[in-house]
Amino acid sequence: MKIVVLDGYTLNPGDNPWDEIAAHGEFVCHDRTAPEEILERSRNADILLTNKTVLNADTLAELPNLKFICVLATGYNVVDVEAARERDIPVANVPIYGTDAVAEYVFALLLNHFRQPHLHSGLVLNGEWSGGGEWSFWRTPLAELAGKTIGIVGFGRIGRRVGEIASAFKMKVLANDPYHGNEPPYAFEWREIPELFAEADVVTLHCNLTPENTGMVDTTLLSRMKKTAYLINTSRGPLVKDFDLADALKQGVLAGAALDVVSTEPIEADSPLLKAPNITLTPHIAWAALEARRRLTRITAENIAAFMAGKPINLVNQ
Repeated sequence: MKIVVLDGYTLNPGDNPWDEIAAHGEFVCHDRTAPEEILERSRNADILLTNKTVLNADTLAELPNLKFICVLATGYNVVDVEAARERDIPVANVPIYGTDAVAEYVFALLLNHFRQPHLHSGLVLNGEWSGGGEWSFWRTPLAELAGKTIGIVGFGRIGRRVGEIASAFKMKVLANDPYHGNEPPYAFEWREIPELFAEADVVTLHCNLTPENTGMVDTTLLSRMKKTAYLINTSRGPLVKDFDLADALKQGVLAGAALDVVSTEPIEADSPLLKAPNITLTPHIAWAALEARRRLTRITAENIAAFMAGKPINLVNQ
């Protein structure tokens, strides 16, 4: 079978070999694929792998040889799964690969906000310690996580892992999710979203993007937050209205925010977030720990092997 990767660079920029996947057939990998290149590169593929390259109904209709689609991610909105189903093309994703990576990254952002190691390292390197005369100094207020309240919107695998780490830091955990499921083995309390935003010292987003929650973090919801509160989004950019958050930060409605995802990626040069105060912006890297990327590659190889054996797994359009 011919296996074609349409946009493999972010998964493997050189440190995450394709060997496990390539072993299953004739293998071609493209670092990136522009919209006008999709058909040409996909036309003879039996199996297509995509991360962010869109496979819509019109494109799928032009690919009669296509037998299987693997999404190199958990989210699969880049593929028209209904159109694929109509053409008897199964679509598989990688449901679990970055739980620890993303949860750990949340706390990297959180600790950076409350303890400011990067800022104070810069001050030392600029000579402010050696020339200051004090054995200890700090430029911003420093605070412990212990005793703070964290509000987790989206209490799935990643959200629950965030809650577990927060509990180890002696934080109070609030959670919101339409599906409660089995309760984790640590103390937490359910809250509706408005109450969660009002009570939490930190709000962190870990929910899937749906028509109902797109843009839910807006001026109204942000206005419920404490002026000392901090917002983190490592989930989906469009959950947050960029202009509303930028304005809230300028007005001092909340103390700060850290975003690893934004509504349009890469971030647009005129995004209001780039000029907002008290904001940390990173380029969608919470998932990108090497261990997580290698796990993603391995599970994709397992998806392909299972499909070729006639027993597909991790299907999202059964």
